[in-house]
Amino acid sequence: MRIAIADDEAFIRRYFQEILPDMGHEVVSAAANGRELVEHCRDKKPDLIISDVRMPEMDGIDAALEISRERPVPIVLVSAYHDPDLIERAETSSVMAYLIKPIQRGDLEAAIAIARRRFEQMSSSEREVATLRKTLEDRKFIERAKGILMKKANIPEDEAFRRMQRMASDTNRKLADVAKLILAAEETQGLFEPGK
Repeated sequence: MRIAIADDEAFIRRYFQEILPDMGHEVVSAAANGRELVEHCRDKKPDLIISDVRMPEMDGIDAALEISRERPVPIVLVSAYHDPDLIERAETSSVMAYLIKPIQRGDLEAAIAIARRRFEQMSSSEREVATLRKTLEDRKFIERAKGILMKKANIPEDEAFRRMQRMASDTNRKLADVAKLILAAEETQGLFEPGK
């Protein structure tokens, strides 16, 4: 993985720069504070971020939030402190793992693997929700358009639906797009009816 690291202590940055390539990863950025991390991530677009929590200019949690708003990426936070408030703040961001210093190689490997898996699962769930939301939205357009056809042509529901399917097939469009065209035509026609 292409990994961006951030820690205000140079020896910790060096530790990551040495150990991560040994684990098969590439360190694409080494930032000394949260603001630098955000800027580097905009430019380098890493696959994963490992960041200290307490850093100058912007802490790791705020940096994680800002980075995630622009481009979601799995984040592993590291800290010398086992602070419940920090852990709670980390849970509200896109942080996928949290390690306490000193960091052992085995713990780091496990945290990277877990963060990547959790992020993939979360991304998959978000895509699924977006697909379901779009399907529901399309279904609403289709139902409204079907109602218009039933009323205008005085036909039953199944016949209105078949007509829409034929229109979609004949014009090589999606059913939802045909429904939107029917709704737009009805709206346009309504603008020119007397009394409108």
